[in-house]
Amino acid sequence: MTMAPRMTIGDFSRATRLSAKALRFYHQAGLLQPARIDPYNGYREYEPRQIADAQVIRHFRSLDMPVEMIKEVLSSPPSTRKELITAHLARMEAQLEQTRAAVASLRDLLDSTSSHGPIELRSVPAFPALVIRKTIELADLGDWYAAASGKLDDAAGTERRGPRGGMWSTELFLDERGEAALYVPTDELLTGEKLPSGIRSELVPAAKLAVLTNRGPDRTMAQAYADLGHYVARHELGAPGPVRETYLRDEVTEIGWPIFRATL
Repeated sequence: MTMAPRMTIGDFSRATRLSAKALRFYHQAGLLQPARIDPYNGYREYEPRQIADAQVIRHFRSLDMPVEMIKEVLSSPPSTRKELITAHLARMEAQLEQTRAAVASLRDLLDSTSSHGPIELRSVPAFPALVIRKTIELADLGDWYAAASGKLDDAAGTERRGPRGGMWSTELFLDERGEAALYVPTDELLTGEKLPSGIRSELVPAAKLAVLTNRGPDRTMAQAYADLGHYVARHELGAPGPVRETYLRDEVTEIGWPIFRATL
């Protein structure tokens, strides 16, 4: 039987553009076993057919795919392999969007141009609304907001009498877990109405708020919160209670910070 041709680690490195260090790591991780290891000097030898495997591994690593996932991909049938790679690419795209948002936010911090107007002190009376409340993890806020918004808008229908709003408890940010609430104003409490599960008709309580209007994409909200918090602290107005957001239209949001004030 003819022995398959073998390549020294130097030639294999040149063919795959992988360093000896990388090849040793892939060997130790169980991703790419040498065809032979010399028992006397420990030199590794590879077969030419392993070049394709090495190229696949190199591409996966360039996509920051974890070693354990690469093992799973390489040992999976083609149909499952495609699903695993697609899922990893989706995660990378989400991370890329987060990175872009972070970069844009940092650029906003360097830009002295404000995306909001003056801060207004406002007294808001209690009003009836359809409300969804839930205790959630802070990491789940975006997904919960999207799902709850659609459900709430569908339930409100013609009863809607103003823009959607949100209330975020201090615990949600402080402990990364707390109550979140979304609401849509109505003319009156909808007593006796059959509402979808999880939606209630209730009075949103009265509040005294320092209100700032943020005009800009979601990434500018962090600076708006910082400016509003600075204002409230400087004037010693802070009071317990959830922060409120009112979504007037796309990229225009009122942020209401609870305050204490004898007369307003």
